[in-house]
Amino acid sequence: MRLFFAAAVLALPTALHAEPMSLDDALRLAETRAPELQAREAGLDAVQSAAIAADRLPDPKLNLAIQDFPVTGPDAGRFNRDNFTMQVIGISQDFPNPAKRRARATRAQAEIGIARADESVTAQNIRLATALAWVDLFYAKKRLKELDLLDEGLEDLQATVTARLASGSSRPAQALEPEQLRAAVSDRRSTLAAEIARARAQLARFTGDAAADTMGDLQPQRVDETVLRAGIDALPRLRALDARTLAADAETSLARADKRPDWSVNAAYGRREPNFGDLVTLGVSIDLPLFAKKRQDPKIAARVSEATRARLEREAAKRDIAAALDADLADHRMHSEQLANARSRLVPLAKKRAELDLVSCPPSAPMAQI
Repeated sequence: MRLFFAAAVLALPTALHAEPMSLDDALRLAETRAPELQAREAGLDAVQSAAIAADRLPDPKLNLAIQDFPVTGPDAGRFNRDNFTMQVIGISQDFPNPAKRRARATRAQAEIGIARADESVTAQNIRLATALAWVDLFYAKKRLKELDLLDEGLEDLQATVTARLASGSSRPAQALEPEQLRAAVSDRRSTLAAEIARARAQLARFTGDAAADTMGDLQPQRVDETVLRAGIDALPRLRALDARTLAADAETSLARADKRPDWSVNAAYGRREPNFGDLVTLGVSIDLPLFAKKRQDPKIAARVSEATRARLEREAAKRDIAAALDADLADHRMHSEQLANARSRLVPLAKKRAELDLVSCPPSAPMAQI
């Protein structure tokens, strides 16, 4: 019973939203239900958890040994005949140099920044895909309604053609034009039905609503070119590349830190045969990066080149975005001019032509149709 109730609760949101939705509703649903965003959030949680241990000291090491045990000579195989043989227990702790620990912490923070930026990019892509699906469905449905009106108007066209044939002002072959238009309208209706199905499937894919549909209308959008260009640097895609640049710089710092020595301390207690005294050992080990030209320096050069590449890729991406924005703005201006021309000239001319066609019909046209 509990499992059934839980399943019903999980299914409840989908049932509640199985109705037409506005664009804002569709975007909100996509932000909460898209599995891509949930995956990015899980990845962000992972790197945040990993960052906690990024600059911590390594775990200490426990050393257990039997030291100076004789294997040859008269005392071979005996623990209590040689005063050097002892059982040793010790502990050691490595201490990476502070610069390396700081670089590791910086790299961990950079990885968090990358995860957050990738999440922002994914969120933007999902919002864009959801909005496009909603808009495609909205306008496909509107075009289908206009097509139905056009189909109804073909009856008037049929009456006009019949009247012209009766008056002798049209050729007999023109009587086929209404049927040809009906066939074309039928093909267009099939195309629009497929477009509606595709757009609805895309909208359902991001909102999780199998019966996704549009509701409401689109408000006119004002395009401010200055604001759009000023906001390029704040785009999630460029922020993600900025985060990768910081990560590359952190890798460079980590490579440079390898030129500084790490060190470790150790302590051991050696227990010998009771006739001999026990021993204590204390020690410090220090790394000696003496051959940097063949070891650390090549790694540093590689990391510097990686950081340079990250900066150049970021600059290239910014130029691509700026160029794409300019192209889209040019298309927007062209479409705006075409829309204004259609409203101010083409539509009035089409209406006037239709009126002239109606006036040109002979008075006996209605009677001929009857």
